[in-house]
Amino acid sequence: MQKITTYLWFDNQAEEAATFYTSLFADSKIHHVQRSGEGGPGPAGTAMMVTFELAGQHFLALNGGPAFTFNEAISIFVDCEGQEEVDELWAKLIADGGEESQCGWLKDRWGLSWQIIPKQLPELLQHPDPAAAQRAMKAMLEMRKIDVAALREAADGR
Repeated sequence: MQKITTYLWFDNQAEEAATFYTSLFADSKIHHVQRSGEGGPGPAGTAMMVTFELAGQHFLALNGGPAFTFNEAISIFVDCEGQEEVDELWAKLIADGGEESQCGWLKDRWGLSWQIIPKQLPELLQHPDPAAAQRAMKAMLEMRKIDVAALREAADGR
């Protein structure tokens, strides 16, 4: 196990979420599902703790009940190769109750925040021409899902 692991608190959907998340990324899998026994804490046989891996990054998911919920103070940042990967992940993560936010952010159906960011965004925001970088920033601030072509056009002044 890696030294630092992200720990996610779900009401009762940890196994469902881990199964969904591992379907999104290559090099992903569920390692172990610890189930409640007759003595609890949940109904016997239900998932209590799920250990899983997304693209080589380890996570723990707990079915801890409704006491805590996700908010934007924590998010999962995905460094996408380009627009195709952004489009694919965006569509899957907002499906079935997810919601778009702005500037490449969204919440999935469980309320976990994700940043779906193409590699081209930081490149354009750090453009050697400060005016081009500023135009790209202005364009990004008006977007929900990041549109690489629109960012390039803005940076080019078109």
